[in-house]
Amino acid sequence: MAAAGNNRDGDLKENYYTDRAASVDLLTDYLSQMTHLCSSGGFPEELKHCLERASFLAHGMKQCAVTADSGAHCSNRVGPITEWNTTVNQVHKMLVRLTRPKKILQLPSSSRGNLNALRDILPEDGQIVVLVSSSEQQASCKDSPCEKKIQREVGIPEDILKKFGAAGEQYDMVFIDATEKNPINYYNLIMSSNMVRLNGVICVQNLPANETRSQEHINDEMGFTSKKMTDVINADARLEQVESPIDWGVTIAKRIPVSRVSETMKGILADNVFWGYKGRSILDRLRLDGKVAYVTGGGQGIGRAFAHALGEAGAKVAIIDMALEKAEAVAHELHIKGIKSVAMAADISKEEDVKRVVDTILANWGRIDIACNNAGINMNSASEATTLEEWDKTFNVNLRGLFMCCQAVGRVMLSQGCGKIINTASMASLIVPHPQKQLAYNTSKAGVVKLTQTLGTEWIDRGVRVNCISPGIVNTPLIHTEALKPLVTQWLSEIPAGRLAEVTDLQAAVVYLASEASDYMTGHNLVIEGGQSLW
Repeated sequence: MAAAGNNRDGDLKENYYTDRAASVDLLTDYLSQMTHLCSSGGFPEELKHCLERASFLAHGMKQCAVTADSGAHCSNRVGPITEWNTTVNQVHKMLVRLTRPKKILQLPSSSRGNLNALRDILPEDGQIVVLVSSSEQQASCKDSPCEKKIQREVGIPEDILKKFGAAGEQYDMVFIDATEKNPINYYNLIMSSNMVRLNGVICVQNLPANETRSQEHINDEMGFTSKKMTDVINADARLEQVESPIDWGVTIAKRIPVSRVSETMKGILADNVFWGYKGRSILDRLRLDGKVAYVTGGGQGIGRAFAHALGEAGAKVAIIDMALEKAEAVAHELHIKGIKSVAMAADISKEEDVKRVVDTILANWGRIDIACNNAGINMNSASEATTLEEWDKTFNVNLRGLFMCCQAVGRVMLSQGCGKIINTASMASLIVPHPQKQLAYNTSKAGVVKLTQTLGTEWIDRGVRVNCISPGIVNTPLIHTEALKPLVTQWLSEIPAGRLAEVTDLQAAVVYLASEASDYMTGHNLVIEGGQSLW
């Protein structure tokens, strides 16, 4: 047995660096030979025991290397390979969490565990497109739960990529395994066809860094290809890239706008449309990072949806509601999402409460950038039966209270030289909704629109924009009572969209009006009612 081993000694040093499986194979053979020699006698029992244990572990490493090469899962009992795969998968998961892609392209298929992890992070309408080279690979996962959100494309990868490029397919994130065949061809096809969206991310899995760090240790085709793949990405001016500083073999690259010194700039009209206003893309201009906002009536319904939208866009949000427990519940929701928020109880029909709210926000956060005056009430009654008490109560909240909020926060914003005021009006400002009777409500909301138009024109030259949103009939638990079922049926027949508004239908509008993207809009009534006011 010793002679057989000696015939392979000349390959030992080379194999150690170029073929991990072969190295483990050699180690297993040598340990087996040593154990056999010890059994002939003349050696300490402790040495024999240690060699037997070492041989057992080597056999386990050999099996792990084989299963790792075949893409199967390896037991945690053998640490390095499993730990490395787990770490890389965690890096991929964190990338997806940070970049929030909606559509991912995998080249070639990742391990089933990684696919499951990425699938669970994607939104409900997210998708992972996986390229596989055989129907056998597809069938192996056909009945697995990992198939949800996963689209498998079987065939020659280059042909599939050409088909995707011709169809205009684009992806937010692309995973490429540089240890597979033709990774540079895949990369070139993807980039030449613009399959990576602007600001999209490419994640390249190379050999672990300890196998590619030194050129003298790269003696096989896989090592050379892996190193060349890294060099190609590093030289691509369309990407901003970073390599993992430890032995993961992961390169992360982000698609960036064209460089200002790029040769492709010749003949380009390099203005604000091309570069973005003040160098910011349109999505960046919708961000509200660092802004301070408040929402009245923020404890439920439309106000709650506005609070979440403003917070998700980056603003700190004060939740104002007559019921403190409702405001606190919404503030807690925002806190769970990592959004800075505070809850306050106030009756905006009272001047002292309005003043207290504004003063408290200023004391806590130093400024107010966005005022969302959403609180309102509706008391249905026929016109001939409407009492002065009902009229006054409706106007005290819907118009008088809203005016007090606008005036108080307007003074703050005028002194700041900037600010956005967003009032909630109603489709009832445009038409007379029926068959319900709501004279006071309709009239008060028409007043909100005229108040918004007046303030919008008076204050825009001093940096304050005032606009309003007019929702249609919104789907809330309140309208699903037995008494209102017949009304809901009639309303649906009068809405071209064929459904009621959801509070989420209004969220983008409040973010737009709160952001710098709407700086040239003032005194506008933004109607969101599924077309109901057009019939």
